[in-house]
Amino acid sequence: MEAFVHTVHVLLAGVWLGGLVFTTAVVSPALKAMKWSEAERVRVRAVIGGRYARVAVVNLLLLALFAGLDGAFGGFGGWRYLEYALILSVFALASVHGAYFGRRMTRLAEVETVAGGVEASEAAQKRRELQRVSLKLSVLALVLSAAIVALAANL
Repeated sequence: MEAFVHTVHVLLAGVWLGGLVFTTAVVSPALKAMKWSEAERVRVRAVIGGRYARVAVVNLLLLALFAGLDGAFGGFGGWRYLEYALILSVFALASVHGAYFGRRMTRLAEVETVAGGVEASEAAQKRRELQRVSLKLSVLALVLSAAIVALAANL
């Protein structure tokens, strides 16, 4: 049973990281290649993000469950607690990213599309600033997720 739990734990960590890498390395470049306006790309990304979030939440919850079970079977220790802290951090980053940044960028893209002149320009500038912060959070989530995989595989 211990080997099964550990294997599922590592697989779930890999699936989580794989999803992030896929969205970063495939979805984002594909959207940039489209001949859509930036506002349209933001709206499409919001739809993709909403669907992905449903899968990602289940994946993270299962990862946390199996990481805990792995600790129960294999013993708790400093590295395991670090992994738990990283899982919680990634969950928090993903939640903030979707709940705040994604929604705010979508609203700004809508203003950009509907409004004209100065209002549209200001909305576009705010959206670009949020996108820069969002990218930094995404990179941080990728780094933390890679550390989670490494910790899961080596514990």
